[in-house]
Amino acid sequence: MGLLTRTRLIACAAALLTLAAGLGIRAVMTGDIAKYAGDALYTALVHVLVVLVAPRVKPTAAAVAALGFSCAVELFQLTGIPGELAVHSLAARLVLGSTFNAPDLLWYAVGAVLSALVHTAAQRSVVTAIRQG
Repeated sequence: MGLLTRTRLIACAAALLTLAAGLGIRAVMTGDIAKYAGDALYTALVHVLVVLVAPRVKPTAAAVAALGFSCAVELFQLTGIPGELAVHSLAARLVLGSTFNAPDLLWYAVGAVLSALVHTAAQRSVVTAIRQG
């Protein structure tokens, strides 16, 4: 199995784990901890999706793309359009949110940094495994 295939398989597994973590946190916790953990995980999920689409992407580039997307979605909330869409669609509410919250931007950055660190470690592990076997 080649590097790109392994990278994509790991990205798929990471996406599922990230979704499970986000849903799990929301199921067992409430308040700021659940909300801000969800924000960080949102950006981590976007990072994983970037890797899935572009498996050769560098960890920092994927993190910057994920952070940029997350911040753009948050700023889009200032228009009121996501809030209106969220009333009519669960999918829109999950992807776009509903109301702007400035601290979310910080937690997106936390998610981007953490996902870049995990991506770097995973990338090293995959390369090492390929070289050994």
